[in-house]
Amino acid sequence: MRTEVRLSGRGGQGLILAGIVLAEACGVYEEKEVVQTQSYGPEARGGASRSEVVISDQQIRYPRAYDPDILVALSQPAFDRFAPQVKKKGLIFADSFYVHTDRKDVILMPFSETAREELGREVVTNVLMLGVLSAATGIVKLDSLKKAIKHRVRRAFVELNLQALDVGFKLGQEEWRKRSS
Repeated sequence: MRTEVRLSGRGGQGLILAGIVLAEACGVYEEKEVVQTQSYGPEARGGASRSEVVISDQQIRYPRAYDPDILVALSQPAFDRFAPQVKKKGLIFADSFYVHTDRKDVILMPFSETAREELGREVVTNVLMLGVLSAATGIVKLDSLKKAIKHRVRRAFVELNLQALDVGFKLGQEEWRKRSS
């Protein structure tokens, strides 16, 4: 089964790293077929940024997310641009601090607010979001993400990122409990 994930927002939000961590977790530690691509505006910080991860149990013939199953939007411009491209039954997660919408099919999550309040650093919003994705969708195991973080994140920041992952996983579990009751 092919699952397409698009992580989108502004440059500097760590979406490229998040995509790389997700791809490594699925491909290396869960032995799935995976392709990760990325693009960002010329401004780097503050410009448009996106990372796409295609996950499959079969060979991937086309490496881009052409019909995303899951969208994460961490900025309003990213939401406005990519939300219309998500599959009809797809999932859209948006940062409730930066994205405003009346759409009922969007799952507004306090990604950045939770990172600031519980961890004291908004910079780990990207990893907190991966924890939410793990808990809410099951596309990747928490342990696989932890291994990829230990491999990809600079040693000085590993512990903070692992904490962010755990906080995000709990946030995702709470959200899914509410939705399923």
